[in-house]
Amino acid sequence: MSRALAVFHGRFGRATVYQLNRPFNVHAHREGHLIFHVGGTPAQIDVCDQRHVLADESVVAVNPWEPHNFLPADTDNGAIFFVLYVNWEWLAPSAANANGLRFGRTCFQRTASLKKQIRHTAALVCGAPSLASLDSELRQLIDICHVESWLQSAPAGDGKAAASVTDFRVRKCIKLMSESPGAEIELDTIARESGLSRPHFYRLFRTQTGVTPHLYLNTLILEHALDTLVATETPIADISVDLGFSSQSAFTRFFAANVGLAPTEYRRAAKVLRA
Repeated sequence: MSRALAVFHGRFGRATVYQLNRPFNVHAHREGHLIFHVGGTPAQIDVCDQRHVLADESVVAVNPWEPHNFLPADTDNGAIFFVLYVNWEWLAPSAANANGLRFGRTCFQRTASLKKQIRHTAALVCGAPSLASLDSELRQLIDICHVESWLQSAPAGDGKAAASVTDFRVRKCIKLMSESPGAEIELDTIARESGLSRPHFYRLFRTQTGVTPHLYLNTLILEHALDTLVATETPIADISVDLGFSSQSAFTRFFAANVGLAPTEYRRAAKVLRA
């Protein structure tokens, strides 16, 4: 059964250790994403339609907004993964935008020093560290991974997922979706309010953002769900209604398909690290 062994939210983003045995739907994140296999059977992950192995000797790095999913090899016992979601504003606050967080290679090999850093940082996350120690260790691990991804160079992904949104109609669509993200939002209505036909809207949105409007909206909904689960005590049934789901079970299915865990399990494990 999939379960959370440790979940921390902070200025850096999220640091998690999961035992996973279920596949994920294709999804995306605004954050940079680092995935480390730390125990059990290796798994697979598709990033921008290219399959990579999640194993002891490798690291998988996903750039902001790159579509990806997770495919476990062992659906009985699962395996253990240390996963980081990195806010670019925390890593490089002087950068103009999150497009600066780009890894040079999607899948790269662990060096001896990187193996040691991964083990050490994963142990700290599981051991409920102080914010000061976790912040420093995370920064060191992310810096090493970023450098290694470029040293073992080969272009990551297709380069479209982090493209700047320049078309004012797509920016308006994003604004409308961001104002009140919810499962009840009709994307055809968003398209009309932005002055676009449905086919033009879908084509232009994907060209500008690198993802489909549906995937973008799902990301906004998931972000809101994660923040509400961790930062408040709002009942999950109320979160479901607020996010436009027809029932709590529909929200639970959506959450589990994108996070790998039920919202109750995620909330149970989650902690917020504050300065």
